[in-house]
Amino acid sequence: MSVDLSQDVQAENISSPKERIGRVRWTICAMLFAAFTINYMDRSILSLLKPTLAQSIGLTEVGYSYVVDAFFVAYTIGLLFSGRIIDKVGTRVGFLGMMGFRTVAVLGHCLVNTVMQFGVARFALGLGESGSFPAAIKAVAEWFPQKERALATGIFNAGTNVGAVLAALTVPWVVIHFGWHATFLLTGALSSTWILMWYILYRKPSEYPSLTAKELRYISDGMAATTTEPSLPWIKLLGYRQTWAYTVGKSLTDPVWWFLLFYIPSFFSDKFHLNIFHLGLPMIVCYSASAVGSVFGGWLSEPFLSMGMKPSNARLAAMLVCAILVLPICTVAFVNSEWVAIGIFSLVTAAHQGWSANLFTTTSDMFPKSHVGSVTSIGSMAGSALGVSLITFAGYRLGHSHSYVQLFFICGSVYLLALLIMVLLAPGLKKVEFAA
Repeated sequence: MSVDLSQDVQAENISSPKERIGRVRWTICAMLFAAFTINYMDRSILSLLKPTLAQSIGLTEVGYSYVVDAFFVAYTIGLLFSGRIIDKVGTRVGFLGMMGFRTVAVLGHCLVNTVMQFGVARFALGLGESGSFPAAIKAVAEWFPQKERALATGIFNAGTNVGAVLAALTVPWVVIHFGWHATFLLTGALSSTWILMWYILYRKPSEYPSLTAKELRYISDGMAATTTEPSLPWIKLLGYRQTWAYTVGKSLTDPVWWFLLFYIPSFFSDKFHLNIFHLGLPMIVCYSASAVGSVFGGWLSEPFLSMGMKPSNARLAAMLVCAILVLPICTVAFVNSEWVAIGIFSLVTAAHQGWSANLFTTTSDMFPKSHVGSVTSIGSMAGSALGVSLITFAGYRLGHSHSYVQLFFICGSVYLLALLIMVLLAPGLKKVEFAA
């Protein structure tokens, strides 16, 4: 009696669990997650300290918008060169340098006592943080095959929400016991620890000593073939529709996230009269939900892939779902229940992070690794530039009318518009073909 061994071999291959491949790439993802957790603790601290700073240094609504704008202006300037530097010097050195600079900037907050000084410190922080996303997206492109990039991006991007949650948990306690300056000393210490760990742990897959051959092969085999052409200057990258597709997606939706990050606490303070000691719970709920949304959004393309869609089309379908889920924010200014508002913000922040996880991954879908940092910088720069406009508009709008209606309508409407323009500019997220 003959025995068909081929079926046994196939069954063994199918049943082999993914963990046998190796997990080093997820260690790298955890490092990226930690970096963004620390970064967004610093960003969220300002919104939580707003009522305290209004009393201690005379921070007004317009002054607050200027301080926030100082960060974004510097962030925009930094993006002019940060992605390019990271593409040139590599992910390990580039991210290390950027985090080192931002650590010094964070510690500088401990010395400020006026609105002007606070603005200078935020400007320095913006320069330091400008390389974070280009470096992280490049690291994901180096360490993950295409089918896992959205999930990896969603996981590290969830750190932005965890950072906001940790800020809500720690800031009130630190302010009560040590004063508001000490909150920045805490995050500066965390950032210094991360720098040391990154220096020890990060290498390219081909240079990683403990990476198994099987995991290296899994990473390499899952990547599209790439060419070895040198990185193009920005002016030439701007000649490709794919660059503009990503840039439009970022520039229209990034300002919404910045607005929510810096003004959700203000909304609860103005609408429901919550002070710094009562803002923690709403922020924890909203940003815990957004952390789940980031990971869920990274996974969301999987069902569409199982339906037979191409990875790029599955990515767009996931973004459409997220864009629809943002729409309820248009109604939040009219609700009179604190918990209904928390529910809406939770849904919207989760949907944004799901959108963002997929949007970031479109750069590595459309461009080779040698250009991912630069393209990410271009889009992020456009997003932060328009973020300055929205934050400034919000400062004057709230300073004069105290009405959030128009602001929330803008936030709810731009995602579907951005997706439509992206599809028109780069149908199916087609891979770029560089001219010879």
